[in-house]
Amino acid sequence: LTCFSLSPSFLPDFKEAFGLFDRVGDSKVAFNQVADIMRALGQNPTNKAVKKILGDPNADDMANKRIDFDAFLPMLKEVDAMPKGTVDDYVEGLRVFDKEGNGTVMGAELRIVLSTLGEKMSEPEIDALMTGQEDENGSVNYESFVKHILSV
Repeated sequence: LTCFSLSPSFLPDFKEAFGLFDRVGDSKVAFNQVADIMRALGQNPTNKAVKKILGDPNADDMANKRIDFDAFLPMLKEVDAMPKGTVDDYVEGLRVFDKEGNGTVMGAELRIVLSTLGEKMSEPEIDALMTGQEDENGSVNYESFVKHILSV
């Protein structure tokens, strides 16, 4: 994990965090909460990766099937073992949109990319992410942008 490891000493903390998502009181959580719990524990899996780990459940199963902590923990370990992107990886990905080679991309273009490629973001999510990132010309320094996102 980013802030702590999956060592046995952290299991009580993980179990406590897991329990906060139990809305029924049966010591289980819905499939559709698994990604949020993983993120609360310092991971950043894609929704697609979590669905795959859960066995590609349909929408009904995502809403209604439940798992306990003992079933969740191996899934968390699987996500923790997945390769993580580095600052350089993300900067390189955005460099494609740097038409002038000056380290910036147009904010409007970045908004389109965030709303249409990969895991599409909603308008409010994009607005929250972009707050304070654009200069007076509407440009975004993409290296600073990546560092900002990865620090959140």
